[in-house]
Amino acid sequence: MIFHSGHQKHLKGLGSALQRSLEAGAVTVTAEVMPPRGGDPSHTLAMANLLRDWVQAINVTDGSRAVMRMSSLAVCRLLLDAGLEPVLQMAGRDRNRIGIQADLLGAHALGIRNLLCLTGDSVKAGDQPSVRPVHELESVRLLQQVSAFNRGEDPVKESLPDGPTALFAGAAADPHCASWSGLKRRLERKREAGARFVQTQMVMDPQVLERFCRDMAAPMELPVLAGVFLLKSARNASFINQKVPGANIPDSLIARLDAASDPAAEGIAIAAEQVRQFAGIAQGVHVMAVRAEERIPEVLERAGLSSQQS
Repeated sequence: MIFHSGHQKHLKGLGSALQRSLEAGAVTVTAEVMPPRGGDPSHTLAMANLLRDWVQAINVTDGSRAVMRMSSLAVCRLLLDAGLEPVLQMAGRDRNRIGIQADLLGAHALGIRNLLCLTGDSVKAGDQPSVRPVHELESVRLLQQVSAFNRGEDPVKESLPDGPTALFAGAAADPHCASWSGLKRRLERKREAGARFVQTQMVMDPQVLERFCRDMAAPMELPVLAGVFLLKSARNASFINQKVPGANIPDSLIARLDAASDPAAEGIAIAAEQVRQFAGIAQGVHVMAVRAEERIPEVLERAGLSSQQS
């Protein structure tokens, strides 16, 4: 079997670039791309290529908002072929245990090392609400399965015949969660299950992020990538507040976007301010720009984060 040079390089390294950066305590940046709603990945790959010199790794969403898209696993392999490091997002909503086990082993075989374990958005939030969710493994049990494979354990026989996998798994968390005790219990369970880092939902209040990092993640020795969401307009922000679970964009930011002569530019300015501020609180940031990934390099540049090429 012939592997692309980027794939070979990834296989030879000691852990992924994301893992090395987080474990070294370095400021770490990731961003997100969305697979296509169809069989042509060219646009997704073009957007990912724009991020090449700006991020340590690129997340590929897995049926985000319960909407049909190309598989995250396929896009991650295409990113590897292009010499880019992916983070495979995997939701437990759509697969049973055997399907998840197969995809985890397949990801390892393909050289994919980074994984974000998710429960998955409710199908009621998507455009096919009659779909039957599976949810045999939610995020904690998914992390437990990853850890078992990383120990070389077979779910039926004693051990995997060809040794352990090498998957670097993370978990999601929402620092704005209304129940602090519930959030803490959930994060503790994810840490015990094998989470090695935390990627947060969009954060809008730096004080909330600081408390989350200081009082919750730090005692668990979990590095945090703070979620930054690029807003495009006041209408876009209001729509997100209505449709995205857990979103809490403050009225002050919506008013700022509404008053701007160029809302898109104002959204970039807001995101850059957040990146600059959050990178001084958490270990790094995760930038989300739905259908506007081409703006992410400008956000990072305005935040004072230099391209790795420079």
